[in-house]
Amino acid sequence: MKYIKPIFSLFIAVAFAFSCNPPQQKVQTSDVAAMGMKWELVSNFTDSGYTARINLVNKNEQPLTDKNWAVFFSIAPSKILTTDTPQPARLEHLNGDWYKLTPNAGFSLKAGDSVDIIYKATEGRIKETDQPLGIYMVFYDGEGKEERIAKIDDYTLIPFTRKEQLLRGTADMEAPASAAKTYLENASLSVLGPDQLLPIIPTPAHFSKGNGSFKLEGTPIYYVGTVKNEAEILSAKLKEITGKDFALSEGAADKKSIFLSVDPSVLKEKKPESYQLSINENGIIITGTDAAGVFYGVQSLLALIPSSVYLNKNEQATVPFVTIDDTPRFGFRSVHLDVSRNFQTRETIFRVLDVMAQYKLNHFLLYTSEDEGWRVEIPGLPELTQVGAQRSHVSSIDAPALHPAYGSGPFAYDKGHYGSGYYTRNDFIEILKYAKQRHITVIPELNFPGHARAAIKSMEARYQRLMKEGKEEEANKYRLIDPADKSVYLSAQMYKDNVVNVARESTYRFFEKVVDEFAKMYEEAGLKMEIFHAGGDEVAEGAWTQSPEALELLRQHPEIKDPKNLQTYFFGELLKRLEKRNLVVHGWEEVALTKDASGKYVPNAEFANRKVVPYTWNNLFDYPDLAYNLANAGYQVVLCNVSNFYFDLAYNNDPKEPGLYWAGFIDSKDAWAFAPFHMFNTTLRGAMGNELHWDTPAANLQALKPEARKNIIGVEAQLWSETIKGRDMLEYYMLPKLIGFSESAWSPERKWETQPNRQLRLQQINTGWNQFANSIAQKELPRLAHTNGGYAYRVPPPGVIVENGRAKANVALPGITIHFTTDGSEPTQQSAVYTAPVPVTGTLKFKTFDAAGKPGRTVTQQGGGLQQKMD
Repeated sequence: MKYIKPIFSLFIAVAFAFSCNPPQQKVQTSDVAAMGMKWELVSNFTDSGYTARINLVNKNEQPLTDKNWAVFFSIAPSKILTTDTPQPARLEHLNGDWYKLTPNAGFSLKAGDSVDIIYKATEGRIKETDQPLGIYMVFYDGEGKEERIAKIDDYTLIPFTRKEQLLRGTADMEAPASAAKTYLENASLSVLGPDQLLPIIPTPAHFSKGNGSFKLEGTPIYYVGTVKNEAEILSAKLKEITGKDFALSEGAADKKSIFLSVDPSVLKEKKPESYQLSINENGIIITGTDAAGVFYGVQSLLALIPSSVYLNKNEQATVPFVTIDDTPRFGFRSVHLDVSRNFQTRETIFRVLDVMAQYKLNHFLLYTSEDEGWRVEIPGLPELTQVGAQRSHVSSIDAPALHPAYGSGPFAYDKGHYGSGYYTRNDFIEILKYAKQRHITVIPELNFPGHARAAIKSMEARYQRLMKEGKEEEANKYRLIDPADKSVYLSAQMYKDNVVNVARESTYRFFEKVVDEFAKMYEEAGLKMEIFHAGGDEVAEGAWTQSPEALELLRQHPEIKDPKNLQTYFFGELLKRLEKRNLVVHGWEEVALTKDASGKYVPNAEFANRKVVPYTWNNLFDYPDLAYNLANAGYQVVLCNVSNFYFDLAYNNDPKEPGLYWAGFIDSKDAWAFAPFHMFNTTLRGAMGNELHWDTPAANLQALKPEARKNIIGVEAQLWSETIKGRDMLEYYMLPKLIGFSESAWSPERKWETQPNRQLRLQQINTGWNQFANSIAQKELPRLAHTNGGYAYRVPPPGVIVENGRAKANVALPGITIHFTTDGSEPTQQSAVYTAPVPVTGTLKFKTFDAAGKPGRTVTQQGGGLQQKMD
């Protein structure tokens, strides 16, 4: 994995070696500008979006004029609107989330002075993660040439406290974030005793408990057949948990031992990945229908070890006498991780795979190409990682290089930023091997024709290099654009240049080259690549409309009719090539759709009986029943519902909770409370917090036909990384949401999924969730705290409300302890434990701690109950 390189050399390489402009004078890079900046969200209660204020302070910099400076930063992308009054400077959208602040005529800012700039933009903003990030200045000489680049480190965010800052606008139906709101949301929860908790998550199909327990104290492990890998993993995990050695032997088991084997007929269904686990006084027997079944039996055995053993290795590890017959609900249980917007190291990927395996998830869509980054080394195309794997300042979006995004700042590989990095071939092969050992299939991805800017810019750098060498034919071999294309468009993420040219053979040749190189990596890992994800989503309206090459293609193929149909044409041509490689082609929902005369997406019958698997996410907006439409039409479908499975959406609307919210908010309960075959029963809120009634006949939505159930092949959780910076943030977003997701992916249908009465269904959901939430707090978090040195999971903050002069507190995961102080000091685990309402006489502070001592955020309650603060 290439992650840390000298900043200066990389910056020079990107900014100059691949520049499309003539050689220029060297730009000086300095660490910090003698400037300060503040950003304040003024209000979301405007006509079209939000108003914000930027305050610039010249602390000790050269005098700023109307020509010699600009400030660049990343910010949640929005269209900039005209302000009511003239401003000293203007904010300009460059591309994606990259913006530029430049002076208007007559601007002057001397050392010691400050200035306010007001701007307006579309869409309300309520999160601290929406603020400007990666802020830096570029200084220009008298001729307008860049002469110095310097970061602005003296930056202040004005806190979000007012209603007009806490809500997304007048249409927001959510209550403003507060500890009191949290308390009311937690009101139906209560603490359960240990005997009322779920013994295993995800819940097995059949579970019976006997009387007695079996001691795990260096118990020998025996195995036969092809399950040596599973035996080795079990031995290593038991040692990690208990600190004791568990010896391995191949062959028949003795008494008081653990025995692993495969027997395809151990269960009546003979379903892949199934297992039987038996624990009694004679020992432990795990029998799988295949090696994967044995592996999942191992996970259930580990889950039966009391959480107290994880917290104290001196405690005797015992497991109860049980008999378990278990089989997964879905054969496809997946996690998608975007490492392109912000990079994650190979070691972090290993940690993700480990926790996926713990919760019996078996597919991993590794999203390694996007507008903002290309993350896997491809032999023969070095520019993909030399250019496409790093972001830094460029003088123009036309340069064959990647500009900053998502706060990556002006310098590639800058410490504390995550815009640059890639996996070498060996890294990727090691990821494949690591996943294989845990029965996880890694699905590679190349998102075309949109979301392709990193590939486009990389191949433009290649083109320019080879043209300079006089190799025109080779230069054009993998070129991805029509150089004469004048199409104007703006993608969903506000890119102006992220769509490849579908009329060029070189585009298809590039795709095939990448696919073939991935296949070779699978071969070296001892695997066969059977699935490839082709992306295919969010191609901007207007793409190809002014491309001479695309228009010529339309002339030659009048049946295509319109440029908007070129996406379907492209996928059809691509599919022919991937089918020759005997690949099952996965993609976002658009790959199975076509546009009718009005521009509306409808299922495309052309690909229904071919190896095409759409992933459907859009269940809240234009097409709430799309997944069922496609399944009823014969497509195999993966459910990725944004209302339940988009883990990059924030847990709630608290400004300090990081994440996106364009489709609302997602917590662990949402990931758990999902009915795959009756999804309208669990889609109860819209993106703005509005109540939905799609579970009634009046909604007139297409239900899933009984015979089409087999076409729902599984579910996938999504982790897009626009706001995710580094490993800890990734794990915070993922956990404990992933635990709830695992129940939806593996466990049998729950009674409430088919309950037609909405009120009874909600009661049943709340009862079931109370048990599940208690099990997360009391069993799963202690495990996660000590697995792999500890995961950075989220501990929810307390809810606090004042009634009759007394503060009452609760927590979203019962079993987590609340500590408090009455003198305004920060609570610790030595502070008083909350058990009953506390008189509000001064400054109270409440803080949550789980059993492993991991804290949540602090809630401050001022005397009189008039002010609350969530730190």
